[in-house]
Amino acid sequence: MGTVNVVVAVLNFISQQILNVPAYLIGIIAAVGLIALKKPVGQVVSGGLKAAMGYLILGAGATVVTAALDPFGTLVFRATGAQGVVPTNEVISAQAASQFGAASAYIIVLSFVLMLLIARFTPLKYIFLTGHHMVFMSMMLALVLSVGLHTDQQWLVVGIGSLLMAVIMVAMPAFTQPFTNRVTNSDKISVGHFNSLGYMLSGALGAAVGKKSKSTEDINFPKALSFLRDSMVSTTLLMVVLYLVFAIWAAFVVPADQLFAIFPSKPTDYGAFIMAAFAQALQFGIGVSIILYGVRIILGELVPAFQGIANKVVPGAKPALDIPIVFPYGPNASLIGFLSSFVGGLVALGIIALWLGPLWGVALILPGMVPHFFDGGGAGVFGNATGGRRGAMVGGFVNGLLITFLPASLMGVMGSFGLSNSTFGDADFCWYGTVVGRIANLGPGIGAVGLIVLVAVLFAAAWIWQVKVVDKGWLPAKEHVAFIDHVKEEEKAAKKAARMAAKAEEAKTAK
Repeated sequence: MGTVNVVVAVLNFISQQILNVPAYLIGIIAAVGLIALKKPVGQVVSGGLKAAMGYLILGAGATVVTAALDPFGTLVFRATGAQGVVPTNEVISAQAASQFGAASAYIIVLSFVLMLLIARFTPLKYIFLTGHHMVFMSMMLALVLSVGLHTDQQWLVVGIGSLLMAVIMVAMPAFTQPFTNRVTNSDKISVGHFNSLGYMLSGALGAAVGKKSKSTEDINFPKALSFLRDSMVSTTLLMVVLYLVFAIWAAFVVPADQLFAIFPSKPTDYGAFIMAAFAQALQFGIGVSIILYGVRIILGELVPAFQGIANKVVPGAKPALDIPIVFPYGPNASLIGFLSSFVGGLVALGIIALWLGPLWGVALILPGMVPHFFDGGGAGVFGNATGGRRGAMVGGFVNGLLITFLPASLMGVMGSFGLSNSTFGDADFCWYGTVVGRIANLGPGIGAVGLIVLVAVLFAAAWIWQVKVVDKGWLPAKEHVAFIDHVKEEEKAAKKAARMAAKAEEAKTAK
């Protein structure tokens, strides 16, 4: 028994203190890649530290954004009087940790090993590096499998859970890869974030609705508004407007004692309350700017170092990174996607409140500002890449519908945790958890077999997609006007470079 406890403690340490800290994981990966490239010791240390620090900077920005959005969510709900469940991965994971923490620790470590083996020996060469999403997925699988299989045999939960998680970590980056290539105009990175269904759907909808829509990044501001071209300024200004609108609204309808408690600074009069709202809006803009800076550092250090891993350890491997990695490719699109996703969440909330709730007992899911910002922002970038401004708005809106309806469906397979005041928020947690939970409900015999079949089908589908679609270089929305313009610009730049090279060669010959 003591040995078992030691093993659990070690696995908990690895999963919580190393794999749960993406910065450490990325720093180690960068260092390993540089070692594989036979770089000097100083460069290995520097590259590993800078990659880790870049991710910590990204995390610091995300923390600032989250801290600025939490009061805004409270402000909106107090002003509108909405009540219900707010999907928050951190909260539901913390609630489930005491009961399913050990199984989650085993799942996250074993699935990571299986993922590396899959990347090494199959065409699905993706290494999922978003540590906190790995922890959330392992906890969700441990929960729904334990509830659905009705078993106290932890080895069954861990074995099936590890297979399910390893496959989803390589399958979803594969399915999103053509859209990611479209966003980045390269094939160097992948998205490792469990809202992939939302990103794929946004990219597909963008291609369908936005063939003649200009890019969000080409918005022509009047000369007097040219300062709005700066994404930091435009993002912050829009959040200032939103914050002040809801702050003034809440000031009329919310009792003073509840109103002043919304902000951490605890203002004592209405003037201080308005300025507290203004300060939080500025904090949001600061957080977004920090995120973009962190992303630039990560890309600068990790992608070159990853070539070493691709060449030596896992030939051809791609890092699957957190969704803010795409924000610099469409700063305006990420903001439009966030707002559109929030609107979609409000529409879905109304549908549940007026129809699905009274008729079918569907839980009332309130829009969580954090998932709408990150998931909706990513959906906006993917939608813009294939369908311009129209794609960003439609993709973000549909993403908002997804991350409202899907969490409600997941609650039906969470047992007693389905009655709690939180649930998982991103699309992949919800659709995957619902499917896994429904199959697991068939029992430890039929359910276990059904889950193995699910793993096989998902793995085969991802393998076929990789070989038949991704490896053949398919890109969505090639007819989109933004894509055509981008190709023309590249051709112009190539011709200009060729002319300059020819002139330089002529001058060299003349000498």
